[in-house]
Order: sequence, then structure tokens, then C-alpha cells
Amino acid sequence: MHDVWDIGDRLIDFALEEDVGSGDITTRLTVDSDATGTAILIVREDGVLAGLDVFKRVFRKIDPEIRFDGNFMDGDILSAHQVVSTVYGSLLSILKAERTALNFLQRMSGIATLTRRYVEKVSPFDVKILDTRKTAPGLRWFDKYAVRVGGGTNHRFGLFDGVLIKDNHIVAAGSVEQAVKKAKSIAPHTLKIEVEVEDIKGVKHAVDAGADIIMLDNMSVETMKQAVQIISGRAITEASGGVNLDTVADIASTGVNFISVGDLTHSAAAIDFSLDISS
Repeated sequence: MHDVWDIGDRLIDFALEEDVGSGDITTRLTVDSDATGTAILIVREDGVLAGLDVFKRVFRKIDPEIRFDGNFMDGDILSAHQVVSTVYGSLLSILKAERTALNFLQRMSGIATLTRRYVEKVSPFDVKILDTRKTAPGLRWFDKYAVRVGGGTNHRFGLFDGVLIKDNHIVAAGSVEQAVKKAKSIAPHTLKIEVEVEDIKGVKHAVDAGADIIMLDNMSVETMKQAVQIISGRAITEASGGVNLDTVADIASTGVNFISVGDLTHSAAAIDFSLDISS
């Protein structure tokens, strides 16, 4: 999945601490400590699989002896009622890890599924779908991974790895030109400067200021078309705001290079999975 598992492990550890705390009281009182068995992971609706490695890692955090069977991988298309994986081992361990593992898998698969729908909508156009920083606090690493699984592209990860001058920065700096000029005078030459604008006047200011990327925020399709013509390849263009599955194809038709979609991570519905103990 990724080699930065130190981040993923911290997220899993916190989630298990949150859910398990001092122990699984119900399982301890109802299941023999030496009981072993099998649990079947079933998807209840169509979707794109994402987070299977995270799902497995949760169980192995609880019990390294847990084993898994299954031929699915992240990015695979799932159909309702398919068996995705079989889990073998201590029933105490399986039941203790179940909810946390499913929570990660359901959310990540939901994000990947929604992302895939957006990507398919814009497939006739030369444009990429981007995520945003509108992620669940603490889960950004997993959320953005799920976007990639769904065929989307990650925007900046946080405030530290990209320059995006928004309306409040422009007000604080005094103008688009002053904000861009100051950023360019300090930032390394390898770092692109992106500016958010809301109208054609702002587009012209951003182009004149030498912005590398111009975000067209909450513009109508017609205004975006005009903006792309004015920019004429002098900067990368990104559409943002008012993007949904009904509007994204029209936005893509304007000729923008990227479309950022907050819905991918803040409004994706979880895909329904269940983990059933086999009798």
C-alpha cells in the first residue's frame, strides 16, 4: 500500500485504543479464551475495494497469528454479496478487531468508489480529479490513499507541501500581485505557486503576477471557458467549488487541467461490509 506505515500504524493504534480500551468485555464473558474459528468478510453492495491491507493490519495488531485468504486487491471492483476475504484464528482476537477493521475498510472503499464515479464521468476529457484537505481529522493519510485507489490524484497533503494563496491570503497581503510576488521571492524555484480567483479580473491579475496554477473558484461554466482562453496555457488551471456528479462533466468540458472535489473525502458514503463468524 505505502511504505509510510509508521503513520498508518499510529492511526490504527489510536483507533483500537478508542474502541477496545481496557478490553472487549462482551467477548471475554461469552467466548472461551481458547476458541478458534473462521470469519467471512462479505461486501453488501457494489463498490471499489480500498483499505484491505489496513483491514488486515488491524487484526494483526491484536493478534499476529491471525491468517487471511482471498484473491482481491485494492482497486478491484466488487459486486454485492461477494466474499472478499476469510479470516482465521482466535475468536477473541477476531471479535476484538472486527469493528475497527471494518470502519477503516468501509470508509476507504466508499471514498475509492465515489472517486471512481467522478473519474468515469470525466473520462472523455483530458482532466484529472483532485482531492482536497477536507478529510476526516486524523484520517487524511488513509483518505488520500483511497482517492488514489479510485483513480483520483492527490492535491497537496497539508499546509506544509504546497502553496495555495486563497482569498484571505490575498486580503492579508493586499492584492493578488503582492501575494504572488512575496511567495515567489521566498519559495524555492521548484515549488509551484497556486492562486485562487473568483472572477475574470482575478484571472488576469493572477496571470500577470506569474502564478503557476490558477484555481477558478465557484465560477460558472461559461466564465471558466473564458478564463481558460485568457490563461491560454500560461498557467495550469484548476476548477473548484460547485462540483458534483451532475456538473463535473460540464466543468471538464471547459478545458481545465484539474478539478478538485471536496465531496470525495467529506461526503463519500461508506460501502457496507460485514464480517460473519462461520458456525
